[in-house]
Amino acid sequence: MRFKMDGAQARVQKAVSTMVTNLDKDCLRKLQADMYRCSTKCCENSSYSLEEVQHCIDQCSNRVNKAQNYIQNELQVYQDRLHRCVMSCEDKVRDRISSTTTENDMAKFRAEVEACAVKCADEHVGLVPGLTKKLIENLSRDKL
Repeated sequence: MRFKMDGAQARVQKAVSTMVTNLDKDCLRKLQADMYRCSTKCCENSSYSLEEVQHCIDQCSNRVNKAQNYIQNELQVYQDRLHRCVMSCEDKVRDRISSTTTENDMAKFRAEVEACAVKCADEHVGLVPGLTKKLIENLSRDKL
């Protein structure tokens, strides 16, 4: 059963990794390029003081920082949801364990938890396309 758990974890990691790669290519790189062009203009303005140049550069990086924070927060929500799903699997079985539970019963319970956790992982892999679409839409509309 451990093989199924490892496979489920790998599927989740691959889906999230692909999503992050797509977000980078489709959204973040454009924002970063804009940030660097803006920062270059700040540095080229010889009338600015040291503090004004730094403030200008900080302003240029705001959109990128907001976008990265937004993505990070959404990924954390996604991970928290997956974790809660798996914890629910464990809780359902834990409530059935008693002082009379045998080793054979425990093996069955472990298999139940693992099957439930695999289901959680598969369900959450299925959420990634919708999450990706939401993130891209919000990033491209500058809804941060």
